[in-house]
Amino acid sequence: MSTSHPIQNDRNIVLRPHAGQFVIDELPLMAICAAGLVYGGIENMPLGAMATAVSLFLLLVLAYRFACLRRIRYRVGREQLVSEHGLFCRKVNYMELYRIIDFQEHQSLMQQLCGLKTVSLLSTDRSSPRLDLIGIRYENDIVSLIRERVEYNKRKKGIYEITNH
Repeated sequence: MSTSHPIQNDRNIVLRPHAGQFVIDELPLMAICAAGLVYGGIENMPLGAMATAVSLFLLLVLAYRFACLRRIRYRVGREQLVSEHGLFCRKVNYMELYRIIDFQEHQSLMQQLCGLKTVSLLSTDRSSPRLDLIGIRYENDIVSLIRERVEYNKRKKGIYEITNH
């Protein structure tokens, strides 16, 4: 039986979505809010006060969503990936690395323009078969780091993939 080599860099990696992801996700709502504030600021416009009130409410919604995005943390440990999110009610999701079976990277047009991506991890985890790491910088090669840790944990636990090819 061969001994497994410890992974080269076993420190925890902490990732947070980039703030640019907020602009990508909320651009339509931001535009509506700005238009409402401009319309409400023009004197003698019908329903101007209503447009201002709605826009101020939308500003609060945007502030809440921004705070929620900034509170997301992804921590890639030696054996687990931990996802934390939520502002008032925090939720922590643990995914064992040996359960990860596939990776996907996706970039919307806006993410391409901002240099961001979404990394999707597909796993055999029952509570979270798919975990999306949103707003990751494009140049961050997190997939190869996670893949290395996944393979290390599979070898360590004696888990081998069987295919029908």
